[in-house]
Amino acid sequence: EVQLAESGGGSVQAGGSLRLSCTASLPRSETYCMAWFRQAPEKEREIVASIYKQGGRTWYSDSVKGRFTISQDNVENILYLQMNSLKPEDTAVYFCAASAVLCWLGHTTPPSSIDSWGQGTQVTVSS
Repeated sequence: EVQLAESGGGSVQAGGSLRLSCTASLPRSETYCMAWFRQAPEKEREIVASIYKQGGRTWYSDSVKGRFTISQDNVENILYLQMNSLKPEDTAVYFCAASAVLCWLGHTTPPSSIDSWGQGTQVTVSS
């Protein structure tokens, strides 16, 4: 069973930074890739960054490219999202995801394909 727990959210002013963490408990019998999604009020959940465990190749949505950095500690199974130069439009609940589907589909993985989600962590950016 996949268990995920996000932390690190908060309220910051535009231009500020936050670092999100996701502690993952993953069955050893399967291969997983991980990603960060976010969901703003009245909007659909969207992927913002993903990372491949093998080789560490990353992908970012255009809206966060150059400002966010995804990384992971493969030993401890912790996923990070360093968010710099935050904008009000980054306000959302941020979720991490771990799924084998992410390894196949990468950033095109629809949220409906993800079976397990953490509780999410709220990020609020004020102007």
